[in-house]
Amino acid sequence: MTRFKPRAVQARRAVRTLRRLAGGGASTAALAAALSGLLAPAQAHASEWKVGVELPLTGPLAQAGTEMYRGIQVAADQFNRRHPQDKITLVAIDDESNPAKAVAAVEQLASQHVVAVAGAANSNCAGPASEAASKAGLVYVTSGGTSDDMVTRGLKNFFRVSNTPGYTKGMTGLFETLGVKSVAIVYSTKDATSDLARQLDAALKAKGVKTFLHAYDPSISDFKPLINKVKLQDKPDAMAMLGYENDYVGILRASRVLKPELKAIAAPWAFASPKMAQSFPDLVPNVYGATVLSSPADYRSADQRDFSDTYERLFKTVSNYQSQTSFVYAQLLFDAIASAQKAGTLDKGGLADTLRATRRDDTFLGKVSFDARGDNPNYVAHMGQFAANGKLALVWPAQYATVKPAYPGVPW
Repeated sequence: MTRFKPRAVQARRAVRTLRRLAGGGASTAALAAALSGLLAPAQAHASEWKVGVELPLTGPLAQAGTEMYRGIQVAADQFNRRHPQDKITLVAIDDESNPAKAVAAVEQLASQHVVAVAGAANSNCAGPASEAASKAGLVYVTSGGTSDDMVTRGLKNFFRVSNTPGYTKGMTGLFETLGVKSVAIVYSTKDATSDLARQLDAALKAKGVKTFLHAYDPSISDFKPLINKVKLQDKPDAMAMLGYENDYVGILRASRVLKPELKAIAAPWAFASPKMAQSFPDLVPNVYGATVLSSPADYRSADQRDFSDTYERLFKTVSNYQSQTSFVYAQLLFDAIASAQKAGTLDKGGLADTLRATRRDDTFLGKVSFDARGDNPNYVAHMGQFAANGKLALVWPAQYATVKPAYPGVPW
């Protein structure tokens, strides 16, 4: 933690300065102004804390990492405006979606005396990075480490706001509301996507929905053979795409060529973003994806308006679910840092205990709390649907929905 000079030291300096002014015949008003000016820096920033950010700002997940970083920056900007006595300073290092570089980034951040680390964009990096943070005695908070094994390692300093069960509930709830009878689950063999495929398969079957599983290697470049199986063999009502940005583009391009008779297509993370709509306007219409707010945001609360206004002021564009989700956990982290400092426990390892005691009902994600494993058991992914004009509307759960889903509906 970086601290400004104690007030006692600044006060002694102020006294010496005032004595010089008094000896020179300065007026009472001048003396008062001098005293105010000398003590103002101590009042302006009682404490300053450095928070590390370990995210992919370049590489295959740069879009996700950049958005997550932006959400954290908005939270820092908001915190600093609302707490003029204190200051959050971010120290960011690019992990390039590389696990070894993620570990190196955390070790470098620890050497710079950050009080906590915010990262990563996926479970493959969040796993080893959070272990490195644990060894350094640092709290590690994420929305990207969704794989189940993240919370089975016994790490006391690991916290996450989103998880695979929550994405499973979101997609299952959407498909149930739509009334689909069969779903082809197309998924990457990476850890997080494999976990989600298994859980989604089990949840849908429990609802009486027929499922078809198709795994693909992350290095795949041609999805047409896989989509042909979906079209000719499965013939499902809907398709679930479980992957990342490049995967979704490949799957949707192949589907647009082969045109399987689907009624719905849905994805979890890394799909429902304004950037995706801008870059691939022909691929996103009617497709569903996990989100937090509508895009553009519908300003249902003052907090939503402040977030959106701050985001647009800083970045001259609109946010997506990744920046919105990372904003939530960064907001909780920064408040916990201030609370632990006030309680006198921040320098004694008390940040983890303060986070574990967090209970918030009013975040963009709804209720957030952390269990003994650092998981948020309340998380349920909200699902949105793109319109033909690229706008994203919330369609599930019903209490958050802004429009009814367009069903059946696909991009072609």
